[in-house]
Order: sequence, then C-alpha cells, then structure tokens
Amino acid sequence: MAVVLGVNAVFHDPAAALVVDGEIVAAAEEERFSRRKHGKAPVAFSTWELPEASARWCLTHAGIEPSELDAVAYSYDPALALPVTADVVDDNWEGLRSLFVRRAPLFLRTALPGLDPEIVRFVPHHVSHAASAYLASPFESAAVMVCDGRGERGSYLGGRAAQGQLDILSTVSLPHSLGLMYEEVTEHLGFRRSSDEYKVMALAAYGRPVHLHELRDAVRLTDDGGFTTAPIDWSRFSPRREHEDEWDERDAHLAASVQALLEERLLGLADWLHARTGERALVAAGGVALNCVANSRILRDGPFDDMWVQPAAGDAGTALGGALYLAHALGDEVRPMQTAALGREWSDEAIHETLATADVSFTRVRDVAKVVADALASDAVVGWVQGRSEWGPRALGQRSLLANPTRAANLERLNDIKGREQFRPVAPMVLEERAHEVFRGPLPSPYMLFTHDVRTEWRDRIPAVVHVDGSARIQTVDREHQPLMARVLDAFERRTGVPVLVNTSLNTGGRPMVDSPRDALECFGSSPIDVMAIGPYVLRRAGSSRAATEAA
Repeated sequence: MAVVLGVNAVFHDPAAALVVDGEIVAAAEEERFSRRKHGKAPVAFSTWELPEASARWCLTHAGIEPSELDAVAYSYDPALALPVTADVVDDNWEGLRSLFVRRAPLFLRTALPGLDPEIVRFVPHHVSHAASAYLASPFESAAVMVCDGRGERGSYLGGRAAQGQLDILSTVSLPHSLGLMYEEVTEHLGFRRSSDEYKVMALAAYGRPVHLHELRDAVRLTDDGGFTTAPIDWSRFSPRREHEDEWDERDAHLAASVQALLEERLLGLADWLHARTGERALVAAGGVALNCVANSRILRDGPFDDMWVQPAAGDAGTALGGALYLAHALGDEVRPMQTAALGREWSDEAIHETLATADVSFTRVRDVAKVVADALASDAVVGWVQGRSEWGPRALGQRSLLANPTRAANLERLNDIKGREQFRPVAPMVLEERAHEVFRGPLPSPYMLFTHDVRTEWRDRIPAVVHVDGSARIQTVDREHQPLMARVLDAFERRTGVPVLVNTSLNTGGRPMVDSPRDALECFGSSPIDVMAIGPYVLRRAGSSRAATEAA
C-alpha cells in the first residue's frame, strides 16, 4: 500500500501525478497553473518550468503531506544521459551530471517541505513512457511501443509487458530518431519545432506523398527491431518557411511525404514486435504516439487486433508512468486508467465567488445541459467548463469549446476565435453507442487518439468536423463517465436530429487550455465566444442573438 508521486521536470511539459494504493488519484501539467504553454519559463536562465504547483496540488487534492509519501518518481535518469553536443568533454559532462543528480530533489524539497529526499528515484525516461501505457491500459499483457524525440540517450523502445513486468526487446540510440526527424520538418515548415508537430499532420491531408520513395532511403528499419535515420536536406523539397502561415502545395506534399514515411516505419516496427511477442494488443506512448493518423494506420493495416494509447502520451505522461512503475515495484496492484479527468475542479460555491468577484452578469440555470444544447442549436459557440480538467493535450468534454457541426462556416469561425491556421480541423464528439452510425474506425475512442472516416451519408450533414480527406479525430462519450455531456448530446439531437457536436480545446492561440473559472472568464473576455457555461452558471455575450437562451 504505497503513496507515490511522479514528476516530469527540467524538460518540456512539466507535470505531476499521484498514485495511491495502485490507483491513479490525480495528474496535472504545470502549464494549467502557470498559464505558460508546455511549461516554457519566461526567464533566460531556465528553459522549462518545474512542476512545483502541480506537485503541491496533487498532494493537497488527496489530503497527503509530503512526509507521507513512500516514493517520488523522477522520470529521467541522468546517469544514462549523454552530452548534448559533441564538444562537451567527458569531464565537464560528469560534473554537470553530478550536479543534476544532486539538485534534482532540491526543487522538490523546496516545493514540498518535509519531503525525505532519500525516497526520490530516477526512472528512465522511456521506461516511464512505457509504464504509462502498459500499466494504465486495460490489457493484462501487450506489446509495447515507445517512440519520441529523445530520452536520455535513445529515441525508441519496443518490448512486451505481462503481469506488470516489462521485457525490453529493442531500443534505438541517438542520433537516430523518428521524433527528431518529424521535429526537423516541423521547424522547416515554419512551425515551432518541439510542440507543433500536429500541424504538420493536419497539413499532410492537403498534399500527396510525392517524395516518399526518396525519403525511404534516409530512414531504414533494422533486423533487430529498430531503425536508422540519416540527415535530410529538407530544402530539396520545399523552401524553408519563416512564418507558419505561408505554406503552399510544396509544403503540403512534403508534410504528406513525411507523414507517410512515419506511418510506414511504425508499421514495420509493429510487425517486428508482433512477430516477437505474439501479443494481440499494442500499447503506445511517447510524443509520436500523439500522431492519431499514424495510430489509426497501425491499427488498420498492422498485425494487432487492439491498441491503447496513453492520453498524455507526450512527456507529461512520464510523470504518471514513473509513479505507476514505482507503485508496482513497491508491491501494489496497479489498476487500469478509467478516465482522463484527473485534474482540478471547483465547487459551485467557489465558481459563484469567482463570478461575483469579477462583477460579471451570470445566471444559475436549472438544467445547464438543455441551456447549452439550445444555444448550440441556435449556432452559438459555447465554452464548457465542467468537472475535473483533462489529463493530456486533448479537450475531452471538461474544458471544451463546443459548436454546431452542421454549419460548415463554424470551422473557420472557431479557428478565428482560437487564432489557429485555417487548414487545421476541429474534432467531433459523439455518444459511444451512436458512433458507429456516423464514423468508421476504432471504437470506442475516448481520448481522441485515432482518426476515423466520416461515413459518406454524414459528410454533408456535419461539414464543420470533416477534414479535407474525409476523416475526423473523434471522441466517444461514455454515459457512465460523462453523464452531463451525454445529456447535452441527447438534447442537441432532439433539437437538430444530429448526434454530434464540435469539440475543440477551450483556449486561444499560444495559451494552455482553460483550467480554472478565472481562466474561463479571461478567455470569454478576450474572444468572441457567445456563451460560457461554468458549472451550473451561464454567461452570455451582450448583443449576441445566438447567446439568447432561456434559463431552463
């Protein structure tokens, strides 16, 4: 019976997670507290923030004092790390590594007074990623795939997990990296290198993989279940972009080519894993596992019957993975992840106090689901803040921006509200039991980590959520876990005959998703959202006819 805190720190997406007696109790990224996306610190001497606020909140939420922790998992092992550049001499690196080891627990001792530094354990980065998948998944045994930019000294891990134990079968060492390759082309196309890869995935749908044959020579699979990557001169295919809004057909073709290459190589790795393990299911984590198009290709064309991806597959998820890993090592029976709603929530009283202090006009409604559904049917854009916030980068019905999918213009409208590129799609949400009627693909899909084909007869009915290639990254809603959102979907269908809503993240360009009621007010005040529903309270934008709904 152990109480284990996990942290991802020093690098991007700092986060904390708490596991108590084998159950995931809380998990949150630091960006939800600091309001700086991906935890990018504003000072020159620190590249990334430390997960101090998120770690404190996890313990406070569970009513646990730092002195009551049995272990702290730090999801990076500096003893495994290599020099960042070749010109760092061994002696200097040993000194830096020693300093890292000594100082890693220091910020925890500062953030969590009373913490015993002797209980901090370094869990290797890719082992943490792997544990976040195989220990949180619903499978008793599975093949394991971890693929990202880099860990301490590697970029890939393939293995098999059974009864909570991981058998590592294949690894890939730097400089070879599928994740870094994808980062390079992301930067070449004018996007941010280590956080905008999803934009390349979206842009790929507008192009054709005309360079795939040439790129195959640079990325090759190896007989030991790994791969090699060679440097690529991206300017041979399209000019380097300085501004992310200046893309053209050449850029789309390059994006499509790199996406297709990634999918092919991941399929090859999956084939090798299946041949070695004989498992029917695959679990995945690491930043590359957030590529929902590739995930769908692996499941559709690969050898596995089932696949589960950690909803916080990026580096934030290693905080959870490290905690789960140590919990299992300490003898706890780790229980599968039941929901991604693992963050903060506010009582009705606390929400009311925030709204009253802000001196804004609001109404407490009897049935917020009906009020919101009526507003959506009238083509209002609705901010939705309900329950505990999501763990991971996808809005899953806790901190969402909702809209009517039957209006094609709502795609451009939402991208304008959020300050996003117009080539980027928005996602649909649908009740789990209705999803097969509208979409074709892996179901259920509660975490938006796969893409689905929109059935032909529905494409003209829900044009706002249909990507240029006829696909959609859907979220299925389980009535048991999300009863309030299920009621919204039911009420909207009664009004419109359509069982689907637009669901995109509640934020504006460059900002993290809304977390607190105050965040919601700031978002509402700075963007043309018609209605904001925070708990049972509804705010309407003055002068918006779409926001005029009755208090039901």
